[in-house]
Amino acid sequence: MTLFEQLATLQTEAINPHTVEIDLAETRDIVEMLWNEDLTVADAVGMVLGEISQAVDMVVAAFQAGGRLIYVGAGTSGRLGVVDASEMPPTYGTPPEMVIGLIAGGAGAVFQSVEGAEDSSEGAVADLSRVNLTPNDVVCGITASGRTPYVVGAVSYANSVGCKTILVSTNPLETVQRACPPADIFICPVVGAEPITGSTRMKSGTAQKMVLNMITTASMVRIGKTYGNVMVDLQLANEKLRERAKRIVITLGNVDYQGATHLLSEANGHVKTALIMAARSCSRKEAEERLASAGGFVRKAVEE
Repeated sequence: MTLFEQLATLQTEAINPHTVEIDLAETRDIVEMLWNEDLTVADAVGMVLGEISQAVDMVVAAFQAGGRLIYVGAGTSGRLGVVDASEMPPTYGTPPEMVIGLIAGGAGAVFQSVEGAEDSSEGAVADLSRVNLTPNDVVCGITASGRTPYVVGAVSYANSVGCKTILVSTNPLETVQRACPPADIFICPVVGAEPITGSTRMKSGTAQKMVLNMITTASMVRIGKTYGNVMVDLQLANEKLRERAKRIVITLGNVDYQGATHLLSEANGHVKTALIMAARSCSRKEAEERLASAGGFVRKAVEE
């Protein structure tokens, strides 16, 4: 099947009957058309929660084995992976190499399109080789169409290395499976035709961002990066985050502002340690020991 014929079969390339006269509409009506189309995205993602849950369990197992989550994508899909990966260290205190985003064309493609880069499966192999891919890693390919050569090449190479693989697409599963090598998990929220034909930065991009947010957020919860629904492994890299940390210790540690400031200073800026010190009225050393024996989970360290 030629590329022309492949694209003709994709729902993400179809003409949307609800927006065919968008060029005749007033601004308010254009915006409402776009909003109405976006309303369908969450329901599409809701249909694949089982697959997302499986992906989370796979990623958690990789983290526990010392592996990494590596996103691979081109264009909008690649940028979404890069953004999700870059937000893990400041939000959850992870090392930068724990979640990596690779984009066709390299880092510059985040800011400016690198035409043709998505057509190179060899480029994906080179990029994955550069990060020293190992069987402990999980490679997550992101492609609205399900056929992007850069992503297909990445999944194929990851399979050959023995990695677990995930493929995120917004076309139907059976369509994606015909175009892509086998993956351990396919996550395919079917969003249908875009409001602007083929502009997959729209509904497809929104669905992909939701999926990636769920994978990383749920994985971070599963490895103890939150206490309840509060992120307690944040890095105090700027004034906002330092004040947020104090607010967390005040709220969860039941202390005042001065007490939170003192505890964080004693804990060398480590929020988890400060919370345990507050809850157990213990030293930093004991708090660190409790946290280690609890596998990094604050709730367990406080209650046991």
